[in-house]
Amino acid sequence: MTTTAEQETMLTPEITAFIDKWSDKPGNLIMVLHRVQEEYGFIPRQAAFEVAAVLDIPLAKIYGVITFYHFFKLTKPGRNQIAVCMGTACYLKGGQDLIDECERILGVGLNTVTEDGEYSVEAVRCIGCCGLAPVLTVNGEVFGSVTTKQMRKIVDQFEGK
Repeated sequence: MTTTAEQETMLTPEITAFIDKWSDKPGNLIMVLHRVQEEYGFIPRQAAFEVAAVLDIPLAKIYGVITFYHFFKLTKPGRNQIAVCMGTACYLKGGQDLIDECERILGVGLNTVTEDGEYSVEAVRCIGCCGLAPVLTVNGEVFGSVTTKQMRKIVDQFEGK
């Protein structure tokens, strides 16, 4: 049995150095959480506990920030992250249809990961490409004026990458 002191920390030396740099600055929690998510792709539970201890703030405050901002994730996303815009223009031009088609193709619902860990699908508020509505991104690559008929081809091009 290992004791807490013997357990490996999730805060890498780089994250720890980042926290040290930001510890006395306003807005430090959001910056630190961004850095943790940059490292892991999400905010692991253990990392949240460790950040709370290092910054000497309540864990509830950390989870309040994580759950308020849609950017932060509490679970590991798929290797290929699909984000469908649901801003007004995209919604009106078929954003929900794209989500429905993603769910049909991948066999998973919104904010979930495929069983093989390859894909995750989420709805986002706005990607900022309203003139190209409806829009989605895969791993940050923007696809505009997407139709449901194009979804299979878009998803397939990331298979095995």
